[in-house]
Amino acid sequence: MKNFQLKSRYRNTIAAWIFILPALIGTFIFIIIPVIFSFALSFVKWDLLNEIQYAGLENFKYILGDKLFLKVLLNTFVYAISVSVLGVIIPLVLAAILNNKIRGGELYKTAYFIPFITPMIVIALVWQWIFDPNAGCLNQFLHLHINWLYDKAYAMPALILVSVWKLTGYNMIIFLSGFAGINQDLLEASKIDGANVFDTFRHVTIPLLSSTIFFVIVITSISSFQVFDLIYMMTEGGPENSTMVLVYSIYKYAFEYFDAGKASAIAYILFAIIFVLVLFQWKLRKKLVYNEQ
Repeated sequence: MKNFQLKSRYRNTIAAWIFILPALIGTFIFIIIPVIFSFALSFVKWDLLNEIQYAGLENFKYILGDKLFLKVLLNTFVYAISVSVLGVIIPLVLAAILNNKIRGGELYKTAYFIPFITPMIVIALVWQWIFDPNAGCLNQFLHLHINWLYDKAYAMPALILVSVWKLTGYNMIIFLSGFAGINQDLLEASKIDGANVFDTFRHVTIPLLSSTIFFVIVITSISSFQVFDLIYMMTEGGPENSTMVLVYSIYKYAFEYFDAGKASAIAYILFAIIFVLVLFQWKLRKKLVYNEQ
């Protein structure tokens, strides 16, 4: 009997390894190996053609001492903070409204979610037409003449608007799932105690939804720091580097300047920023999340 159990367990173990082996191989080839090599490249000089030369910390010293990098860093933080704040507050408000079973609620949910699943190239083309200073509908609607994507004062706000618009539906669905898990008896009890809608939302709903809010804040902030496709297709970092962000800077160093060492150095600076940010958020979770141990 023991031999049969051992053979059965052995077969189950082999079967499990067979099923997970393709995923492990893919992770090793496409994630672990590139991470190791990119980290090594951050300490060398290489133009993708000639021999690799060891540079030590020169790439990091050059990047951190470059005035343009400081501007890029500031642009990245402005974009990420703006998208993180608006990309959490607006979906939360919309989810609270749609959670009240309003007429046509399912239609609104679908309409808000469609931008998230729409390819970025389509979104970029549509919004480029909307922002067009001559034929765009936004200027015509506002009765203004603003060069949205060609003026450094308006280019970044325009990109933030598009990002929040695309992200709203996804975060709203997550918040709706969080609303579905709230005990309705607590909400009814607050109404019986005389609390109005605002007080109930502030003192009952928000604390019970805090774990969902914390999750949305984390994933939104991480994705905001990694923005690339929207910048690449709409502004290419311009005008005058006013929309240049870290990931697009990595692309320019690697595939326009052919400097793999500096591109890798920026990539690991970005990794350090995101790591510290997430660690800081994780440390605050006990204060932000209700009933967190």
